Amino acid sequence: MNITTEVFKVDSSNFDETIKRAALILKKGGLVAFPTETVYGLGADALNPEAVRKIFEAKGRPADNPLIVHIAAKEHLHDLAMDVPAHAAGLVDAFWPGPLTLVLKRKNIVPDITTGGLDTVAVRMPDNQIALELIRQAGTPIAAPSANVSGRPSPTDAGHVIADLAGRIDAVIDGGSVRIGVESTVVDVTGDIPVILRPGGIGIEDIRKCAGDAIIGYTDRAVGEEEAVRSPGMKYTHYSPQTEVVLVEGSGAEVSDRISELVAAAHEKGTRVGLLVTDETASHVSTDEMYSLGERDRPEQAARSLFTGLRWLDGRGVDVIIVDGSVNHEGVGAAVLNRLRKAAGRIIEISPK
Repeated sequence: MNITTEVFKVDSSNFDETIKRAALILKKGGLVAFPTETVYGLGADALNPEAVRKIFEAKGRPADNPLIVHIAAKEHLHDLAMDVPAHAAGLVDAFWPGPLTLVLKRKNIVPDITTGGLDTVAVRMPDNQIALELIRQAGTPIAAPSANVSGRPSPTDAGHVIADLAGRIDAVIDGGSVRIGVESTVVDVTGDIPVILRPGGIGIEDIRKCAGDAIIGYTDRAVGEEEAVRSPGMKYTHYSPQTEVVLVEGSGAEVSDRISELVAAAHEKGTRVGLLVTDETASHVSTDEMYSLGERDRPEQAARSLFTGLRWLDGRGVDVIIVDGSVNHEGVGAAVLNRLRKAAGRIIEISPK
């Protein structure tokens, strides 16, 4: 695979022309990476099986891992899905455009390759001007997983996309850094009670307020080999840098103390350590390389820093990355913890004393 990847740096002076050029690539069956409010997506015409196949090839993504289909207007949901229940409509009204994906029964217009062979389709309406206008100009829903090599940390700026996919895709729209930094919340609304399949940019608490207390929360249980993948992020290795990641979970002071111990033990062995930690932990620990997750009680800062920090530390020549899991787990913090658990090769849980 050796494609010349164009990079479109978009601004107010060239916005219309840039989107038209990128949309033409999609219309011709090509691949375009573009920013959303969550992470950068790798887009193709969701209704063109050959175009969608290129996504799987470029990313090295397993064929049974379904893609999220992006639309530019709420009413287009009914073009792709059937039997939209009232509680789904309520979530659409409350959170679209925004970082919420709904899993619904699909119509036959959606090809099998887009849904991983399932009878459902995952749909969302992004809250990003570039993404919305690209979908409108392309004149078709766009299938778009994260624009990275499968299993790697998700991309939150165009540089991450280029590092992973240059030579594999047709174009990247450089719209700067994304606003949220973790993927959308995924909710299965095919049954009588909504089920959260993946935490994300919208907090579980906010979804419960809208959909009712009966909503079933998500679980970090890995999907088994023979089980169908109902949502991205449920089965395969995700979000992992090449360097080993150790996650330390627990309350703030205890996590800081344990990380200090781990760093000291590693240095005694001559091991170079990278830390991805809250500001509070950073003030108590020193090491070879460090990247901040922001303040412990502001998980939105951790969400914006998470994937960038993992990628940065991965390029600093460290032997292990130790991550601070004391970030507040409410709101988008649940998504931060979910991604960290999936990125980690080892998890240390500290029980309260």
